[in-house]
Amino acid sequence: MIGELLPQTVVTVEAYGNDGADTPLYPEEAALVTRAVAKRRREFTVVRSCARRAMEKLGVPPQPILPGERGAPRWPAGLAGSMTHCDGYCAAALVRATDLASLGIDAEVHGPLPEGVLPAVSLPAEAERLRRLAAQRPDVHWDRLLFSAKESVYKAWFPLTGAWLDFAEADIEISADPGEPRGTFRATLLVPGPRVGARRLGHFDGHWTADRGLVATAVAVPHD
Repeated sequence: MIGELLPQTVVTVEAYGNDGADTPLYPEEAALVTRAVAKRRREFTVVRSCARRAMEKLGVPPQPILPGERGAPRWPAGLAGSMTHCDGYCAAALVRATDLASLGIDAEVHGPLPEGVLPAVSLPAEAERLRRLAAQRPDVHWDRLLFSAKESVYKAWFPLTGAWLDFAEADIEISADPGEPRGTFRATLLVPGPRVGARRLGHFDGHWTADRGLVATAVAVPHD
């Protein structure tokens, strides 16, 4: 599902349900979830199982995946990647750092956001565009899709900057393919963007899909 949203150079591994839940954790990983509830331990384990399988496909020996600053996963040298999990679904996407500058993925259960959340995560212009999209395509929960897109944008932003990006600091415009449960989006940065090579980024481009009871988004940042 998420693999369809990313360039072919990216390796993605997905898991549904408890697939991979019996994967042994490294001791330093297990220590992080000793006191976690069962659901948290399961998602933590399954998403790392996905990531290790992606490493193997890239010829990188499996190794612990520990959180770094602000909880972002620390990847082996030479790799860029992103992980996501929600109820019943986990995925990891990895790529050689020579092929992409950064990437971000996110998946959410395809349902409306809880009451009061949309005003906290959206700009007025975004909320107005969502109202227009909902009138045209009521089959998609556009508020949840916007939230997911902002999560993917942040996950792609952070490895390039090491800085926080607030929900209000990127203006996302979503486009839908006519009659299809997929499309694209552009996140215009409202703060100075990161430098990639000789250029400063002013926006991130991404893709989205709504399928199998989920919405998924992905952002890939090229080197040029």
